[in-house]
Amino acid sequence: MTNTQVTHVQIDNYGPWTVTPEPRREVDLQTLQSRLYADLSQLIGNRGGYVFFSRFDNMIAVTNGLDEDDHALIQESVANRYPVTMSLSVATGTTPAEALGTATEALQEAGSAQDKSRREILRGRTIDDEFRTEEDLQIAHFDVNDATGKYTDQLNEFDTFIRIEQGYAELMRYMRRAYDSLSFFVGGDNVIAVCSDMDAAEYQDAVDHVRDAVDVELKVGVGRGRVAQDAGMAAKHALEECRATGEDVHVDWTTGEADPSA
Repeated sequence: MTNTQVTHVQIDNYGPWTVTPEPRREVDLQTLQSRLYADLSQLIGNRGGYVFFSRFDNMIAVTNGLDEDDHALIQESVANRYPVTMSLSVATGTTPAEALGTATEALQEAGSAQDKSRREILRGRTIDDEFRTEEDLQIAHFDVNDATGKYTDQLNEFDTFIRIEQGYAELMRYMRRAYDSLSFFVGGDNVIAVCSDMDAAEYQDAVDHVRDAVDVELKVGVGRGRVAQDAGMAAKHALEECRATGEDVHVDWTTGEADPSA
C-alpha cells in the first residue's frame, strides 16, 4: 500500500487578475506562470518533493516529508516575490488520486478559485514522521521508445509533438482510470507518474494499452521511496536498465538518496 501526500496549489483569483484593470499581455502572463513554476519546483524540490505544472494556475505537488510549516514558508516566499498569492491544500491517501481528490475538495470548500476574499488558504493534513516508511511512494518514469529516430529526426516538430502528446494523453487517462494514479508530462518524451501500489504486470498492462490504443511504444522504470525524489531517482535508474536491456518494464525497490527531512 502506498501512502501519498499531495498538495493542490492554486493561484488566488487568477482569472479576474489577468484582466484587471484591463487584459494583461499574454507574454507577461506566460512569463509569470513559468517563473512561478520554476520557483515552486526549487522550493519543493529542495525539500525532497516534486511539483507538476498541470494547468499552471493550478499545480499538483507530491509533498511527502513536508509539514505544515514548510508549506507556510513556501506560501510566504511566493507572496513576497509575486503580484499574486496562492492557496495550498494538503491531503494524504492510499492512492495519489484519492489524496488529490481530498485536497481539492478542501480547497473548494474554502471558496471559489475566483473568490476575491479567499486568499492564501492553507489547510489539510500531512503525514506524521512516525507513520512514514521507505515504501510510501511509488513513482514511474515513462519514456517513448526511440522517439528521436521515429519522430524527432523524421517529422516536423509539431507532428512530433502530436505523437508524443497522444501517447501521454492515453497513458494519463488509462493510469487514472485503471490504477488511480496521476501521470504528468515533464518535457521531451518523458512522463512521470505518481502511482498506487502497482506491480510489474500492471505496468506492462499500461504500456500495452498505450501501444494498442495510439500506436506509441513506451518503456518504464519504477522506483519507490520515502520522498518523491528518492522514488524518482530509483525510477530513473530503473529506466536506464530498460534502455540497456530492451525490456519494457523494470522495477527497482531499493531506495534513492537520503531523505532531507530525516
